[in-house]
Amino acid sequence: MRYLDILKPYLGESLDAVTTALHVLVILALTWFALIVARRAIARLRRRLERDLDDPERIKRLDTLGRVFRYVATVAITLVGGMLVLSEIGISIAPILATAGVLGIAVGFGAQSLVKDYFNGLFLLLEDQVRQGDVVEVAGKGGLVEEMTLRYIRLRDYEGSVHYVPNGTITGVTNRSRAFAFAVIDVGVAYREDVDEVFAVMREVAAELRADPELAAKIVDDLEIAGIEQLGESAVVIRCRFKVMPLEQWGVRRAYLHRLKKAFDVAGIEIPFPHLTVYPGQNKDGSAPPLRLLQKTA
Repeated sequence: MRYLDILKPYLGESLDAVTTALHVLVILALTWFALIVARRAIARLRRRLERDLDDPERIKRLDTLGRVFRYVATVAITLVGGMLVLSEIGISIAPILATAGVLGIAVGFGAQSLVKDYFNGLFLLLEDQVRQGDVVEVAGKGGLVEEMTLRYIRLRDYEGSVHYVPNGTITGVTNRSRAFAFAVIDVGVAYREDVDEVFAVMREVAAELRADPELAAKIVDDLEIAGIEQLGESAVVIRCRFKVMPLEQWGVRRAYLHRLKKAFDVAGIEIPFPHLTVYPGQNKDGSAPPLRLLQKTA
């Protein structure tokens, strides 16, 4: 500083500009350093917590919270760094903050949906309703949660289409990824079939499915047959279900139906096509007129 004081009468305003530029560079460097430290600290904390957890569901929650914390830390550090730079170059922050407050009130009325997005996103995280990697249905859209922020949820459906759902539009969440799931299966057989025989074949196929090494770890419990669900127009509908691990309900359902079709073919159990019985009517004396079929002539 002594040398700067000696050179100040000679350099004048140029020295002040150089000093200000150096201060700005130092602030920017510290901001950049703080961003790196914050991101590494959050990542290290997440890894340390993950080592103490064996539950994959809680690990997914940590990943989701880690992304949000990185976003919040980046915004906060960048905002503080920008305010220090403005103060250093001689721009008073107080009027800016006052103006921002007035503008914030005005903009708030026009950006209520944006504010609602952030508030809903915060509560979705705090209540642990959605995690990255879950399969959910929100606001009429369903798919795998690829990213969740305070403002939106990004979903990818089975066809690969990506949906961005603002958190403010979410009024309910259907999560298909928690603890366990049920593979619910409806099976239709012909009215002529013996229902008890059909039940026996279904249980036999279910036992074979659980004995499969590739599927055994995915199925939690034995087949549960609820019974006859419906007497349809062409079939007796039987409902059953498997208790399975999360996100395995669709694969288990397809594997069971594949094996059940083969077992029904071997046992001669009919899976009927829709059919229609035509009734021509009956005379008062009990006789029925013959049903005439019209043939189209060329």
